[in-house]
Amino acid sequence: MFFSINRLRNIIPTLFLLLTVYSVSAAYADTVSYVRYETAEGVRYGVLSGDVIEELSGGIFPVSQKTGKSLTRQNVRLLPPTDARKVFAVGMNFASHLASSSDLPPPLFLKLPSSLIGSGETITLPRDASNVHFEGELVLIIGKQAKNVSEADANDYIFGLTAGNDLSERSWQSRDLQWMRAKASDGFGPVGPVVVTGLDPNNLLLTTRLNGETVQQENTKNMIHKPAKVVSYLSRYFTLEPGDMIFMGTPGRTKALDVGDVVTVTIDGIGTLSNQIARE
Repeated sequence: MFFSINRLRNIIPTLFLLLTVYSVSAAYADTVSYVRYETAEGVRYGVLSGDVIEELSGGIFPVSQKTGKSLTRQNVRLLPPTDARKVFAVGMNFASHLASSSDLPPPLFLKLPSSLIGSGETITLPRDASNVHFEGELVLIIGKQAKNVSEADANDYIFGLTAGNDLSERSWQSRDLQWMRAKASDGFGPVGPVVVTGLDPNNLLLTTRLNGETVQQENTKNMIHKPAKVVSYLSRYFTLEPGDMIFMGTPGRTKALDVGDVVTVTIDGIGTLSNQIARE
Protein backbone atom coordinates (compact mmCIF):
# COMPACT_ATOMS: atom_id res chain seq x y z
CA MET A 1 0.00 0.00 0.00
CA PHE A 2 2.83 2.40 0.90
CA PHE A 3 4.45 1.79 -2.49
CA SER A 4 1.17 2.32 -4.33
CA ILE A 5 0.40 5.61 -2.55
CA ASN A 6 3.85 7.02 -3.23
CA ARG A 7 3.69 5.94 -6.83
CA LEU A 8 0.29 7.59 -7.15
CA ARG A 9 1.70 10.80 -5.69
CA ASN A 10 4.42 10.75 -8.34
CA ILE A 11 2.10 10.31 -11.29
CA ILE A 12 -0.62 12.78 -10.24
CA PRO A 13 1.30 15.86 -11.56
CA THR A 14 1.82 14.10 -14.89
CA LEU A 15 -1.85 13.17 -15.14
CA PHE A 16 -2.84 16.75 -14.31
CA LEU A 17 -0.54 18.10 -17.04
CA LEU A 18 -1.93 15.66 -19.60
CA LEU A 19 -5.50 16.60 -18.72
CA THR A 20 -4.66 20.30 -18.99
CA VAL A 21 -3.04 19.86 -22.42
CA TYR A 22 -6.01 17.79 -23.58
CA SER A 23 -8.50 20.41 -22.34
CA VAL A 24 -6.64 23.25 -24.09
CA SER A 25 -6.35 21.24 -27.31
CA ALA A 26 -10.05 20.37 -27.21
CA ALA A 27 -11.00 24.02 -26.67
CA TYR A 28 -9.24 25.04 -29.90
CA ALA A 29 -10.06 21.91 -31.93
CA ASP A 30 -12.74 23.63 -34.01
CA THR A 31 -10.86 26.86 -34.66
CA VAL A 32 -9.46 27.98 -38.01
CA SER A 33 -6.70 30.59 -38.43
CA TYR A 34 -6.81 32.79 -41.53
CA VAL A 35 -4.04 35.10 -42.70
CA ARG A 36 -3.81 37.89 -45.22
CA TYR A 37 -0.35 38.13 -46.73
CA GLU A 38 1.72 39.54 -49.56
CA THR A 39 4.22 37.90 -51.90
CA ALA A 40 5.69 38.91 -55.24
CA GLU A 41 2.46 37.62 -56.78
CA GLY A 42 0.30 40.03 -54.79
CA VAL A 43 -2.02 39.93 -51.79
CA ARG A 44 -3.66 36.64 -50.87
CA TYR A 45 -5.65 35.00 -48.08
CA GLY A 46 -4.76 31.62 -46.66
CA VAL A 47 -5.32 29.11 -43.87
CA LEU A 48 -2.45 28.92 -41.38
CA SER A 49 -1.55 25.59 -39.75
CA GLY A 50 1.67 25.78 -37.78
CA ASP A 51 4.07 27.57 -40.13
CA VAL A 52 2.34 26.42 -43.33
CA ILE A 53 -0.09 28.64 -45.24
CA GLU A 54 -2.57 26.99 -47.59
CA GLU A 55 -3.51 29.54 -50.22
CA LEU A 56 -7.17 30.40 -50.83
CA SER A 57 -8.54 31.22 -54.27
CA GLY A 58 -10.15 34.41 -53.02
CA GLY A 59 -11.21 36.11 -49.82
CA ILE A 60 -12.77 34.98 -46.55
CA PHE A 61 -16.15 36.75 -46.80
CA PRO A 62 -17.28 34.11 -47.59
CA VAL A 63 -14.34 31.73 -47.22
CA SER A 64 -13.11 30.64 -50.65
CA GLN A 65 -11.68 27.30 -51.69
CA LYS A 66 -8.07 26.23 -51.21
CA THR A 67 -5.98 26.32 -54.37
CA GLY A 68 -3.71 23.43 -53.38
CA LYS A 69 -0.70 25.74 -53.19
CA SER A 70 1.21 25.98 -49.89
CA LEU A 71 4.01 28.20 -48.65
CA THR A 72 5.69 28.91 -45.33
CA ARG A 73 4.89 31.79 -43.05
CA GLN A 74 8.52 32.94 -43.10
CA ASN A 75 8.36 33.54 -46.85
CA VAL A 76 5.51 36.04 -46.83
CA ARG A 77 4.80 39.51 -45.49
CA LEU A 78 1.91 39.30 -43.04
CA LEU A 79 -0.68 42.04 -43.48
CA PRO A 80 -3.53 43.11 -41.20
CA PRO A 81 -5.83 40.07 -41.38
CA THR A 82 -8.60 41.96 -43.20
CA ASP A 83 -8.79 45.01 -45.44
CA ALA A 84 -10.96 46.94 -42.98
CA ARG A 85 -12.99 49.92 -44.16
CA LYS A 86 -13.94 50.97 -40.64
CA VAL A 87 -11.96 50.55 -37.41
CA PHE A 88 -13.80 51.18 -34.14
CA ALA A 89 -12.42 51.07 -30.62
CA VAL A 90 -13.88 50.85 -27.12
CA GLY A 91 -12.35 52.90 -24.33
CA MET A 92 -12.36 52.31 -20.56
CA ASN A 93 -13.47 48.68 -20.91
CA PHE A 94 -11.48 47.13 -18.05
CA ALA A 95 -11.72 48.29 -14.44
CA SER A 96 -7.99 47.60 -14.08
CA HIS A 97 -7.30 50.36 -16.64
CA LEU A 98 -10.08 52.96 -16.62
CA ALA A 99 -13.61 51.88 -15.82
CA SER A 100 -16.82 53.03 -17.46
CA SER A 101 -20.31 52.12 -16.29
CA SER A 102 -21.87 48.98 -17.71
CA ASP A 103 -25.23 50.76 -17.50
CA LEU A 104 -24.13 53.36 -20.04
CA PRO A 105 -23.34 52.95 -23.76
CA PRO A 106 -19.77 51.82 -24.47
CA PRO A 107 -17.32 54.74 -24.91
CA LEU A 108 -16.30 54.65 -28.56
CA PHE A 109 -13.79 56.27 -30.87
CA LEU A 110 -12.46 55.68 -34.38
CA LYS A 111 -9.08 54.62 -35.68
CA LEU A 112 -8.21 55.04 -39.34
CA PRO A 113 -7.64 52.03 -41.62
CA SER A 114 -4.34 53.70 -42.58
CA SER A 115 -3.16 53.24 -38.99
CA LEU A 116 -3.21 49.45 -39.37
CA ILE A 117 -0.01 47.44 -39.84
CA GLY A 118 0.69 43.72 -39.65
CA SER A 119 2.65 41.61 -37.23
CA GLY A 120 6.39 41.94 -37.80
CA GLU A 121 6.08 45.43 -39.26
CA THR A 122 8.03 48.29 -37.68
CA ILE A 123 6.06 50.99 -35.83
CA THR A 124 7.61 54.27 -37.01
CA LEU A 125 6.69 57.05 -34.61
CA PRO A 126 6.31 60.66 -35.79
CA ARG A 127 9.34 62.72 -34.77
CA ASP A 128 7.29 64.83 -32.33
CA ALA A 129 5.54 61.87 -30.66
CA SER A 130 7.25 61.73 -27.26
CA ASN A 131 4.80 59.82 -25.06
CA VAL A 132 3.44 56.84 -27.00
CA HIS A 133 2.02 53.97 -24.92
CA PHE A 134 1.15 50.38 -25.83
CA GLU A 135 -2.40 49.06 -25.32
CA GLY A 136 -2.78 45.32 -25.91
CA GLU A 137 -6.33 44.46 -26.97
CA LEU A 138 -8.68 41.84 -28.33
CA VAL A 139 -10.03 42.81 -31.75
CA LEU A 140 -13.33 41.64 -33.25
CA ILE A 141 -13.63 41.05 -37.00
CA ILE A 142 -17.09 41.54 -38.48
CA GLY A 143 -18.18 38.77 -40.85
CA LYS A 144 -21.37 40.02 -42.48
CA GLN A 145 -23.29 43.24 -42.89
CA ALA A 146 -24.86 44.33 -39.62
CA LYS A 147 -27.43 47.07 -39.16
CA ASN A 148 -29.73 47.40 -36.15
CA VAL A 149 -28.93 43.91 -34.88
CA SER A 150 -30.07 42.84 -31.44
CA GLU A 151 -27.63 42.00 -28.67
CA ALA A 152 -29.02 38.45 -28.71
CA ASP A 153 -28.07 38.05 -32.38
CA ALA A 154 -24.89 40.12 -32.42
CA ASN A 155 -22.44 37.24 -31.97
CA ASP A 156 -23.63 35.82 -35.30
CA TYR A 157 -22.06 38.84 -37.02
CA ILE A 158 -18.59 38.31 -35.52
CA PHE A 159 -16.47 36.34 -37.99
CA GLY A 160 -13.45 35.90 -35.76
CA LEU A 161 -10.91 37.42 -33.42
CA THR A 162 -7.39 38.79 -33.60
CA ALA A 163 -4.89 40.65 -31.43
CA GLY A 164 -4.31 44.39 -31.59
CA ASN A 165 -2.20 47.17 -30.10
CA ASP A 166 -4.02 50.49 -29.77
CA LEU A 167 -0.97 52.75 -29.65
CA SER A 168 -1.75 56.04 -27.94
CA GLU A 169 0.21 59.30 -27.72
CA ARG A 170 -0.84 60.46 -24.25
CA SER A 171 0.23 64.10 -24.62
CA TRP A 172 -1.80 64.51 -27.80
CA GLN A 173 -4.66 62.53 -26.29
CA SER A 174 -5.02 65.00 -23.41
CA ARG A 175 -4.40 68.12 -25.49
CA ASP A 176 -6.17 67.63 -28.83
CA LEU A 177 -9.88 68.25 -29.37
CA GLN A 178 -10.27 64.68 -30.66
CA TRP A 179 -8.16 61.53 -30.27
CA MET A 180 -7.59 61.04 -33.99
CA ARG A 181 -3.92 62.09 -34.04
CA ALA A 182 -3.19 60.35 -30.73
CA LYS A 183 -4.83 57.07 -31.73
CA ALA A 184 -4.86 56.90 -35.52
CA SER A 185 -1.50 58.13 -36.81
CA ASP A 186 0.21 55.88 -39.36
CA GLY A 187 1.26 52.63 -37.71
CA PHE A 188 -0.71 53.21 -34.51
CA GLY A 189 -2.86 50.11 -35.10
CA PRO A 190 -0.78 46.92 -35.24
CA VAL A 191 -3.13 43.96 -35.67
CA GLY A 192 -2.75 40.24 -36.34
CA PRO A 193 -1.09 37.91 -37.05
CA VAL A 194 -4.24 35.90 -37.82
CA VAL A 195 -8.00 36.07 -37.53
CA VAL A 196 -9.31 32.98 -35.75
CA THR A 197 -12.83 31.59 -35.94
CA GLY A 198 -14.51 29.42 -33.31
CA LEU A 199 -13.22 31.14 -30.17
CA ASP A 200 -15.25 32.55 -27.27
CA PRO A 201 -14.29 36.24 -27.06
CA ASN A 202 -15.48 36.38 -23.46
CA ASN A 203 -12.90 34.00 -21.99
CA LEU A 204 -9.40 34.51 -23.39
CA LEU A 205 -6.19 35.39 -21.58
CA LEU A 206 -4.51 38.51 -23.01
CA THR A 207 -0.84 39.15 -22.25
CA THR A 208 1.22 42.15 -23.36
CA ARG A 209 5.00 42.02 -23.08
CA LEU A 210 7.53 44.82 -23.44
CA ASN A 211 10.99 43.52 -24.36
CA GLY A 212 9.98 40.13 -22.97
CA GLU A 213 8.63 41.42 -19.65
CA THR A 214 4.94 40.91 -18.92
CA VAL A 215 3.33 44.34 -18.52
CA GLN A 216 -0.37 43.52 -18.98
CA GLN A 217 -2.28 40.31 -18.32
CA GLU A 218 -6.00 39.82 -17.90
CA ASN A 219 -8.85 37.61 -19.06
CA THR A 220 -11.36 39.09 -21.49
CA LYS A 221 -14.15 37.88 -19.20
CA ASN A 222 -13.45 41.09 -17.26
CA MET A 223 -14.50 43.35 -20.14
CA ILE A 224 -17.17 45.77 -18.92
CA HIS A 225 -18.93 46.05 -22.28
CA LYS A 226 -19.14 42.60 -23.88
CA PRO A 227 -18.65 42.03 -27.62
CA ALA A 228 -22.34 41.38 -28.31
CA LYS A 229 -23.35 44.63 -26.63
CA VAL A 230 -20.72 46.62 -28.54
CA VAL A 231 -21.63 45.15 -31.94
CA SER A 232 -25.33 45.74 -31.35
CA TYR A 233 -24.78 49.31 -30.19
CA LEU A 234 -22.49 50.21 -33.09
CA SER A 235 -24.94 48.75 -35.60
CA ARG A 236 -27.59 51.27 -34.55
CA TYR A 237 -25.56 54.10 -36.03
CA PHE A 238 -23.12 52.52 -38.49
CA THR A 239 -23.57 49.79 -41.07
CA LEU A 240 -20.90 47.25 -40.15
CA GLU A 241 -19.33 45.51 -43.13
CA PRO A 242 -17.33 42.27 -43.49
CA GLY A 243 -13.75 42.91 -42.43
CA ASP A 244 -14.50 45.88 -40.18
CA MET A 245 -12.60 45.80 -36.88
CA ILE A 246 -13.51 46.64 -33.29
CA PHE A 247 -10.71 47.08 -30.72
CA MET A 248 -12.19 46.00 -27.37
CA GLY A 249 -10.13 47.98 -24.87
CA THR A 250 -6.98 47.42 -22.85
CA PRO A 251 -6.47 46.15 -19.28
CA GLY A 252 -4.07 47.27 -16.57
CA ARG A 253 -1.33 49.86 -16.78
CA THR A 254 0.53 51.12 -19.84
CA LYS A 255 4.02 52.53 -20.34
CA ALA A 256 5.78 54.89 -22.73
CA LEU A 257 7.75 53.26 -25.53
CA ASP A 258 11.32 53.91 -26.65
CA VAL A 259 13.08 53.34 -29.96
CA GLY A 260 14.15 49.71 -30.22
CA ASP A 261 11.45 48.40 -27.90
CA VAL A 262 9.60 45.25 -28.96
CA VAL A 263 5.94 44.98 -27.99
CA THR A 264 4.08 41.68 -28.19
CA VAL A 265 0.40 40.99 -27.60
CA THR A 266 -0.47 37.33 -27.05
CA ILE A 267 -4.04 36.03 -26.80
CA ASP A 268 -4.90 32.41 -26.08
CA GLY A 269 -5.94 30.60 -29.24
CA ILE A 270 -4.87 33.47 -31.50
CA GLY A 271 -1.11 33.77 -31.16
CA THR A 272 1.31 36.66 -30.84
CA LEU A 273 1.35 40.07 -32.50
CA SER A 274 4.89 41.47 -32.48
CA ASN A 275 6.23 44.89 -33.52
CA GLN A 276 9.37 46.93 -32.93
CA ILE A 277 9.50 50.68 -32.32
CA ALA A 278 11.42 53.12 -34.54
CA ARG A 279 11.22 56.86 -35.17
CA GLU A 280 11.13 59.08 -38.25
